[in-house]
Amino acid sequence: MSANFFEDTMEKQKLLLNDQDEDLERVGTSLSTIKHMSYRIGEELDDHNELLEELDIEMRNTDIKMDNVMKKIAKVASKTTWVLLFFIISILGQDVDLNGYVMYCPCMGRFGNQMEQFLGAMNFAKTLNRTLILPPFVQYEAGKATAKMVDFENYFQVKPLEQFHRVIPMRLFMKSLSETIWPEIDRKVLCWNARKSIFDETLPLGCHSTEGNPYGPFWSSFNIKFVNDEYFGNIQGSFVNTGRKLKQDWDDKFPSSDYKVLAFTTPPGQFPSKTSDHHIQQYIRWNSRVTSQAKAFIDQHLPRPFIGIHLRNNDDWSAVCKHVDPKTKTPIFASEQCTGVGEQIGPLTKEVCEPSKETILHDIEKLVRESNFKAIYVSSDKDHMIDDINDRLSTYEVKAFKLKNDDPIVSLAILQASNHFIGNCVSSYSSFVNRARANSAAKASRPTTFFGFTPATRRRKIEL
Repeated sequence: MSANFFEDTMEKQKLLLNDQDEDLERVGTSLSTIKHMSYRIGEELDDHNELLEELDIEMRNTDIKMDNVMKKIAKVASKTTWVLLFFIISILGQDVDLNGYVMYCPCMGRFGNQMEQFLGAMNFAKTLNRTLILPPFVQYEAGKATAKMVDFENYFQVKPLEQFHRVIPMRLFMKSLSETIWPEIDRKVLCWNARKSIFDETLPLGCHSTEGNPYGPFWSSFNIKFVNDEYFGNIQGSFVNTGRKLKQDWDDKFPSSDYKVLAFTTPPGQFPSKTSDHHIQQYIRWNSRVTSQAKAFIDQHLPRPFIGIHLRNNDDWSAVCKHVDPKTKTPIFASEQCTGVGEQIGPLTKEVCEPSKETILHDIEKLVRESNFKAIYVSSDKDHMIDDINDRLSTYEVKAFKLKNDDPIVSLAILQASNHFIGNCVSSYSSFVNRARANSAAKASRPTTFFGFTPATRRRKIEL
């Protein structure tokens, strides 16, 4: 065996030993890492155990607190059930009005009529010092057999109304409060007096609160079934008058301890609305959806100053205006918004109720000629007269516009924002716009007039 072979062998063994040393060193490092990880895991397990112990202590403390709460609830229950309900629901996070609630079906007419009576209902609830449950709007759609319910919040803000009086949306009330403070066995409905059923004359006299459309669909949309009827016709003034005497009469007949919810078959408010209630309109404000859509349309199509007009010319309107009789001075629908009470401002004529195309075009052109308006916005339930208006105003380079989807709610918001509004004297749709403008901070710069109507004071000046 040569010396070179021996040296090579020794060198290879040396290299193998070095490799083994490196491997052992790596194994040692890994073992150290594993040991460190085990130590950390042990620490975390200790922390977890401590947390679990703390949680167990807190749970035991919570049990003690809940036991104390239940003892307090039992103590309160021995005093009065009504206060107990208030206490329980307050714990759950929903305030309860110990003075009670007012609920009603807005079952008369379309949006304009419903808003007229809403003002009275707000004032009635305030007079009785009960929270008003905000009903959905009853909406009638073409071709549909039953009415559709649209939540109040779909159109308006709730918060501003609270500046006038306490309110709660009906869906929220039914979801969070009804089962506790208004259980099914206590659900009674109020009407003026007992009457015959319109569908079955063999039935006993009563309110028959769910007969017909929209009454049935309205109450059934909230799964409300009444167990009994109550009558308020013998209360002097009912909901027409206001004041302490009226509140006392209602409290005597329907105390909140027994009648936590006064549920009416129809609105507890007058139609048309009382002038004294019109100031409530200032608290009725569109929600962001309606406002943003109205603003977008104005920004895109209506350069200021623009005129907003409402044309009430559907087929049913002629039948309404047939009842106009200048001799009797009898108001029709919202006519007092322009004539005043007893026609103090001016007379109601058939031309004012149902203005001709010439009257409409004349009144629009007169405004454009005198005040340099730049656009016309038209809202109508049938004929918008866009071509007629554009032809009449062609020399002024003024165009008329309407919404493509003809949304009556967004249309109201646009009319409300117009620089000058021309409405229909008799229409409650027009009266909503008129009230909103009259109770706005911008009312001085945004006047309202009515087609075919000239105030008596102005007429005398013209004659002189």
